[in-house]
Amino acid sequence: MAKALGMIETRGLATSIEALDVMVKTSFVQLVKQNMVDPALVTIVVEGDVSAVKAAVEAGVETARKKGSLIAFNVIPHPDGSLPQLFMEQPISRKQEAKIVSSLESQSE
Repeated sequence: MAKALGMIETRGLATSIEALDVMVKTSFVQLVKQNMVDPALVTIVVEGDVSAVKAAVEAGVETARKKGSLIAFNVIPHPDGSLPQLFMEQPISRKQEAKIVSSLESQSE
């Protein structure tokens, strides 16, 4: 289990991808899940060490704020072991994450 979970909720898929890109470039965090409630509401969840998750979320929040798309954010240090079962599927690997981000970046160009 990760030492911390970080979440950012944005208005729009494009902003969530941009925020995620900044988050993984800022700190050593891993994407756990991206949840699209509808095309206008997207939540990304990352995990890692507490300090890395805090730094990543701060960077992602700044990016989403600049775009005017930030809805909510939170960092949960040392979450209870049962908490992730409520909303997470199997985490993806950093290699899979890199492929996803790369694919999405090339589609936007």
